Order: sequence, then C-alpha cells, then structure tokens
Amino acid sequence: MFRNTRLPAIPLMSTVWLLFTAGSAFAANDDQRDKMNAGFDEDIARLTAQIEKSPKTVDLYSRRGDASFFRRKFAEAVADYEKMVELQPDLDTSHWRKGIAYFYAKRYKDAAKQFENYHSFDNVDRENGIWRYLSQTKALGRAKAREGLLKYEKDDREPFPDVYRLFAGEKTADEVLGRIMLEKTTPEERNKRLFYAELYVGLNEFVEGRLESADLPGQHLFHAPQLGADRLQQTQQVSDWRTGC
Repeated sequence: MFRNTRLPAIPLMSTVWLLFTAGSAFAANDDQRDKMNAGFDEDIARLTAQIEKSPKTVDLYSRRGDASFFRRKFAEAVADYEKMVELQPDLDTSHWRKGIAYFYAKRYKDAAKQFENYHSFDNVDRENGIWRYLSQTKALGRAKAREGLLKYEKDDREPFPDVYRLFAGEKTADEVLGRIMLEKTTPEERNKRLFYAELYVGLNEFVEGRLESADLPGQHLFHAPQLGADRLQQTQQVSDWRTGC
C-alpha cells in the first residue's frame, strides 16, 4: 500500500485507510495498541534513516507520513505530506491524506482548502465534502459551513448521502443510524456502514462542541477526534501496509 508515489484516483479513503474487515472496528486493548505503536515507531525510525540517505525520494516521505499519522503524530505527518508536494507539486490536488492530517493537527483552514482542492480532482466522492464541512465548521462555524456545502449530482455509496443530510440539517443522528439498522443488507455491510456513520456523527459532535453527548448511553458516538484516529489505526489496510503488501 502507498508504494506508488501518485495518489490513486479512487473514492476518498474507502479502500485506502478505512476499509474494515469483520471485527476490525473495535478499540484495541492496551497491549495491542502498545504493540502497534511500537511497530509504527520502528517504521518511522527505519524510514528516517532511509530519508537521510535519499532525501528526495517522495515515497519515503509518504510512508513515514502514514506511520506518523497512525502513531497520532499529526504535525509530523503534515510535514512529510507537505514535503511530498514540495518535491512533486502535481501531487497536491489529489493529496487527501494531507487534508485529514491537517484536520487532526487542528489546522482546520488548511484542511478545508485541501478538501476543496480535491473536489476539483474528484467531484463525485461525497466523503471529501464531509471532511471539508467538518473542517469549515471548526474554522468558520456551522452556518458558514452549511452555506458552503459542496454540491453533488450523483448519489454516493451508503451511508454518505444520509451523513451529508445530517450536516445540512435535514436529518438527525438517530435517523441516520436508525436507517442503517433497518436496511436489509449483510451483517458485514451493515457493520461497515455503521462504522462510517458513527465516525462522522461523532466527528460532527466534536466540531459542534458537544463532546459530552459521546458519553450518553445509546448515542453510538466516538470520543472524537482522538478515538477516530485510534480506529483508523486498526484497519486491515494498516496491517497490510506495515507488512509491505
């Protein structure tokens, strides 16, 4: 994963960081998390040594940036992603990972700008619009963010259209999550949709300043944004990336 320098023109994140297999969307226990973090630290150290020998190799910054992100070192991830663009400017428009790293590094205006740039690269993927909305809500407030919601003519994969309606004020979080539970689909597909919906409902609670609602029974919300980053760390794709697949 991420062995190629050019970022793939695929739906944002869906098959890159957040494609969950059955059972992968559970919080790791302390031992598992410590083991994963130690592995990422090893990766960062190894890649840093390689960068010292080959300081203009874009792929090395890409891989170290990913390791730093999953280690929750967001400023370091941003620095590596920016270095990628410095070395290869044509990567900038499609670099959605940089936008997400900006968001977690609390650089919300930069994040919003990056997702707006990505829209010119891919104007179909609604998940990009979701991240832009979240970033703009933190940077400019909900009213401005709603005014600036990107428009999409085609329906996207579930549950993103309903998440978008949540941000537009047309649906509640309970309605978004309840519809997923009522839909006739496979358990695996339902779990995947619930993961995405819970992630973005939780992040919406975060950007609107209602973190306390994450503690209420039955709300299905994350302690965002940190737990959202923790869950990103646990994807099968991360495991594949660490083993060189």
